[in-house]
Amino acid sequence: MTPEEELHPDDVQQHLREVQELLSRQKLVEDLVHRQDMPRHDLVESLVHKQHVAGLRAKLDSLHPADIAFILEALPLEERLFVWDLVKAERDGEILLEVSDAVRESLIETMAPEELKAAAETLDADELADLAPDLPPEVIQDVFQSLDHEGREQLRAAMSYPEDSVGALMDFDMMTVREDVTLEVVLRYLRRFDELPDHTDKLFVVDREDRLKGILSLECLLINDPELEVAEVMRQEVVISFEPEDDADDAAQAFERYDLVSAPVVDREKRLVGRLTVADVVDFIREESEAEILSHAGLKEEEDIFASVWDSVKNRWSWLAVNLVTAFIASRVIGAFEGSIEKLVALAALMPIVAGIGGNSGNQTITMIVRAIAMGQVEQSAMHRLLKKEISVALINGLVWGGLLGVLAWWLYGSGALGVVMTAAMTLNLLLAATAGVAIPMLRQRLGADPAIGGSVMITALTDSGGFFIFLGLATLFLL
Repeated sequence: MTPEEELHPDDVQQHLREVQELLSRQKLVEDLVHRQDMPRHDLVESLVHKQHVAGLRAKLDSLHPADIAFILEALPLEERLFVWDLVKAERDGEILLEVSDAVRESLIETMAPEELKAAAETLDADELADLAPDLPPEVIQDVFQSLDHEGREQLRAAMSYPEDSVGALMDFDMMTVREDVTLEVVLRYLRRFDELPDHTDKLFVVDREDRLKGILSLECLLINDPELEVAEVMRQEVVISFEPEDDADDAAQAFERYDLVSAPVVDREKRLVGRLTVADVVDFIREESEAEILSHAGLKEEEDIFASVWDSVKNRWSWLAVNLVTAFIASRVIGAFEGSIEKLVALAALMPIVAGIGGNSGNQTITMIVRAIAMGQVEQSAMHRLLKKEISVALINGLVWGGLLGVLAWWLYGSGALGVVMTAAMTLNLLLAATAGVAIPMLRQRLGADPAIGGSVMITALTDSGGFFIFLGLATLFLL
C-alpha cells in the first residue's frame, strides 16, 4: 500500500470494505474446505474458522464504537449477528447507543437478559435513558436496582422528560467549582482526575446549594494569575443556560447561533441539574433530519435496509394506502372528462404537464415552510403574509412558464385557444399548490401535529386531482 493509499482512521467506508472482505474470504475458504474430501476435515475447517475469527475480532477491536455501528447497519442480518458476537462484551452498550433504532432492535433480540444487563451497566444515566425504551422491563428493573441513590435519581430524571426536550438530551457528567477558591486550588482539583468529561470547555461555578453563579472557561483558568479567586475571573453576566423543559430545537439553534460547546441546564430555582453538549445537539439534529426526510416520503419510522419483507411492508403501507385513494380520485376526475379527451386527444398529452409542474411547485413551497417552522422562524400570525407572498410567486411563475407552455401548445397543435387554456390552467394549479404548500404545514402545526409528515403526499394528491380538474374543465368550457 502506497502512502497515498494508507487508510485514514476516519475512513469508515474502508473499514466496512475490509470487514466485508474478511467475511467473504472466510465463507469462500470454508466452502472450499467443506467440499474437499480430505482427512481431518473437521480439524482443518476449525483452524480456518478460528483464523478468520481472530482477524475479524482484531479488526473490530481497533474500531470506534460509531464505526462498528455503521458496519453493523450495512451488513445483512446473518453477517451482522456474526460480527456482533465478536464484539467485546464491555463495548456492547456503547455500540447499541450508536446504531439506528431498527438495527438496535435486531441486536437486542439475540441477547440474553444477563448480556443486556451487563451492557446497560456500562452506561451513564443519561445514556441508559436513551437505551431504556428498547430494553425489556425486567432488565431495566435489574439495572435500576444496581444503581446507587444518585444514579437512580439521575435515571429517573432523564426518563421523565419528553423525547424532544433539553432534559432528555442533557448529561450529568460535569465539573463544578465554588467562587471563593483560587484558580490554583481549581487546577489542583482538576489534576486529581484521570480525564475530564467529554467536551469540557468550561467549569460551572455554584454555591453550596448548587445554584449556578457563573461559568469559568478553561481559557480563563489557564491564562490568569493562579492566586486570583474564581469570583474575580468568572463570567456571570449573559450566561446562556437552559431548563430541562425547554424545547430541544430551540437549544440546537442557540448552540448554532452562539457557537457553544457546552451549556448548563438549571431548574427554575437556578440549581444546576446537568449540562448540554454539542455532541448531544449534533445527534439530535441528525435524528431530526432523518425523521423529517422519512416523514416527507410517508415512512413511519427508520427502516433497517436488511429488515424482513413483512417489517418493511408494515412500515410503508399506511401512506401507500393514502396514495392509492388519492390516485383513484385523480383517475375519477379524468374519467369525468372522458368525452372531452376523446374529442380533443391533445388534452391527454398536455394534462400531465399541468399536474407535474404544480406538484413540483407545491413541494418547493412546503419544503421552505416546514424548514422555517423547524428553525423557529415562522409563527401562526405570519400565515397570511406567507400566503400572500407565495401566491404572488405562483402567479408570476404561472404567467411566465404557463405562457411559455401555452405558446408551445399553440405551435404543436395549431390552436391559440388551447394555448390560452394551457396558460390559465398552469397558473391556477400553481396558485392551488402555493395555497396548499403554506396551509398544510401551518394548519398541522396549529393542530399539534408534525408539519412535515406526509406533506409531499398531500401536495401531490391536490395538485394532481386539482390540475386535471382545472385543465380538463377549462378545455371543456372553452374548446368544445
